[in-house]
Amino acid sequence: MDSSPDFAQYGFPYPSNLIQAFIGGSQLHGAKVDQTDDTDWYGVFIEPPEKIIGFDRDEFFVFTTGGKEGGNGPQDVDVCLYSLRKWAGMAAKGNPSALHFVFAKEKFSTRWWATIQENRRVFAARIHLNPFIKFADDQMDRLMGRKGQKNIHRAELEQAHGYDTKYAMHVIRLYLEGKEYIQTGEITLPNPRVELLVDIRKGKYKLPEIEEMGNELQNEAYAAQEKSPLPESVDLEAVSKLITGVYLDFWEAGQK
Repeated sequence: MDSSPDFAQYGFPYPSNLIQAFIGGSQLHGAKVDQTDDTDWYGVFIEPPEKIIGFDRDEFFVFTTGGKEGGNGPQDVDVCLYSLRKWAGMAAKGNPSALHFVFAKEKFSTRWWATIQENRRVFAARIHLNPFIKFADDQMDRLMGRKGQKNIHRAELEQAHGYDTKYAMHVIRLYLEGKEYIQTGEITLPNPRVELLVDIRKGKYKLPEIEEMGNELQNEAYAAQEKSPLPESVDLEAVSKLITGVYLDFWEAGQK
């Protein structure tokens, strides 16, 4: 396990309160290609008591060295950190990105995050398939030009392949993750179908084939939902008890 990342250099105000961090994006899913992607850091921190009890809230921190025209390059760094309470609320609602946190291989972790990991099943629920499918469907509509605007930052991919192949890769990844999650309550990272994802990113599939693949995976996921071993919904009382215990233990440890 690596030492705690130096997020203070980017202006993060609570570096000693970080309890977990990992590298996300394409690297998390095993689909990074030819050193073309930036580095995406994600993590969880525990804010000071006054940021919970008092009037002020400080629930997330974001930073990027990129944001320039043409998109981020391999030299850029994105940082996205959530307070434990904020992250837990997202995970309890089935947010796919939030659920990644308990399945990712950490670059940094603590005993407080280990407690969350050991109890990660309290966040699992059958209804969580819906956010996966809704998010994937929304991205598929954007990819197919039926909704919103395409990602203009990767115009070179559209010129080479006729569509944004990296965007398409993440659409199919979401369908795959939703299907696995509803079947097992787990998300395997890197993705077991990484060869398929890389092939999609390299433009080996035509756009209509991507849509057909997505439709098939969606149908398979809904069929699996009927036999899912997961509880119907999340026990919010159990989640609240879990994170309250972690907060109190962290604050108490800081006073010793």
